[in-house]
Amino acid sequence: MRRSRAVGPIAVALAIWAVLIVIGHLWVRHLNSTGLELLVNAPPVAGRFDFTAPGIRIVLPLVVIGLVIALGPAAARRLGWTRLLLCVAAAGFAWAVSLALLDPDTGLTGPPLRESEYLHDLPLVGSPGTFLSGFVDRIDIYATHVRGHPPGFILGLWVLDEIGLGGALTAAFVMIAGGALAAPAALIALREVAGESRARSAAPFMVLLPAAIWIATSADALFAGAAAWGVALVVLATGRDGRRSDLLALGGGLLLGATLTLSYGLILIGTIPLAVAFARRRWRPILLAAAAGLLWLSLFAAAGFWWTAGLLATRETYYDGVAAIRPYETFVVTNLSALAIVLGPAVVAGLACLRDRRAWLLVGGSIAAVMLADLSGMSKAEVERIWLPFVPWIALATCALPTAVAATRLWLAAAASFTLAFELAVLTSW
Repeated sequence: MRRSRAVGPIAVALAIWAVLIVIGHLWVRHLNSTGLELLVNAPPVAGRFDFTAPGIRIVLPLVVIGLVIALGPAAARRLGWTRLLLCVAAAGFAWAVSLALLDPDTGLTGPPLRESEYLHDLPLVGSPGTFLSGFVDRIDIYATHVRGHPPGFILGLWVLDEIGLGGALTAAFVMIAGGALAAPAALIALREVAGESRARSAAPFMVLLPAAIWIATSADALFAGAAAWGVALVVLATGRDGRRSDLLALGGGLLLGATLTLSYGLILIGTIPLAVAFARRRWRPILLAAAAGLLWLSLFAAAGFWWTAGLLATRETYYDGVAAIRPYETFVVTNLSALAIVLGPAVVAGLACLRDRRAWLLVGGSIAAVMLADLSGMSKAEVERIWLPFVPWIALATCALPTAVAATRLWLAAAASFTLAFELAVLTSW
């Protein structure tokens, strides 16, 4: 009876999901045909269509898919909690790498070496103090992604370069590892608010997400991991008292503050711990986390970089560029089409089934953040990577999918098949 009641909502949700993707594709394709230079050539995502046969390279992602489908359901039930989290991170890393290697021309190191990326501007850092103090005034000279973000990530790459760990391969590893570590953090938070059985149910689905296409190799993947652990620590803090709660809140706040030096939009990730704190009536962890987070912004300000000034300068340069051409009313809709692709069918089905109010604190908090980002007009296209930090939290809705082994494998196969088909059809920009 329970299964039959779920079929209807799932079918409706998947139909809406498919229609949304089609609308996003056709709408942007129509605008492209009018001569607008939207730079979205595989609508609704950035990239281009490329149906080149992958050859022998298809073996690695198929092996990852086979292992996760075959072993994932049992692992989620039987492994110890820590081992399960490690397996989710390792499998997620392998899934992202296997998809990236399908493209022999770019692979793992091609995207970080593009002129629009951070490594291109490393020679411009020079002295970190001088770089920070002059960042806003000189913002127009930097590559696209450098001027579109606070200077934290490029400084991190500069440090790695200074200690002999620079280069595209290191940058790619850091990005992919960050993205792979986001899923365990989200599962820890789900276990905290909704129980371990819910978290275990979601675990296999956190691996085979279509989002893995952009985890390798986008800097936003690293941002997702850092933000996820910051949120998880603050959520854990709301469920504890005394010194332990304070330490967790301070640690989470430091991580979240660090993410604000990586991406301006990550201020919205605060909706997730805020939702949990509101439900639990625990405001002390939020206040401590906010105070700790401000430490990072204060340090950057002392060095000459004011976060608000950077945000305003970035907004100005953004609207002087392609954002001025991309219509707001179009991309406020087609952004959601891109997000639908990143989430995939299993997450959509999970959203249709999710009735647990505790889990909705995390899922709904992330959806609220996405909607705020969408309405802001600061994300016109390319959200398939920009919104990566919110994806693991929405993906937790898969905890509501049927838990029978056959059903779990069916939805895992659906997610993996959709991801692989999309990766083989579209050559993305990352």
